[in-house]
Amino acid sequence: MGFDLGSLLSQFTGGGTPTNAADHFDKVAQSASPDLLSQGLSAMFHSDQTPSFGQMAGQLFGQANPNQQAGMLNQMLAGMGPGVLASLVNGAQGGGLGAILGQLTQGGTAPTAVTPDQASKLTPEQVQVIASHAEQHNPGIVDEMSSFYAQHAGLIKTLGGAALTIALAKMAEKHQG
Repeated sequence: MGFDLGSLLSQFTGGGTPTNAADHFDKVAQSASPDLLSQGLSAMFHSDQTPSFGQMAGQLFGQANPNQQAGMLNQMLAGMGPGVLASLVNGAQGGGLGAILGQLTQGGTAPTAVTPDQASKLTPEQVQVIASHAEQHNPGIVDEMSSFYAQHAGLIKTLGGAALTIALAKMAEKHQG
């Protein structure tokens, strides 16, 4: 018995909200191309029916393991130039965020990689600030992060059914077109 991606996605084109969006998302994430998955996630992050990108990035960070956290931060920080990073460091409120970001911008050189140990010391709220700042200075960061999250689709399920339904609906639209 084969899995029909188109049939599953068609459930999300009529505006309805299937009750098992997480299960559907799992199946789609395993079968869809990374590009299709990334486009669906980008639509979800840009939707006015979901929390802000920064808030969702912070939530995803809180659910991730230290290696995933480091990957998220490195992807976000790579999208910001040293000047943007420096402005974030100067505006950082105390502790871990300012210290870690300060290490990354020393000497005005390109940022070095955040280690899993460094990443695990940040809070989801601090990452929300970083993500919001990144989006403000580089709106394309949302698409870049969508590609990252497409590789870690299990984390996306933690955002809940409404967000997953938006992502699935966009994937259905792209798959049909």
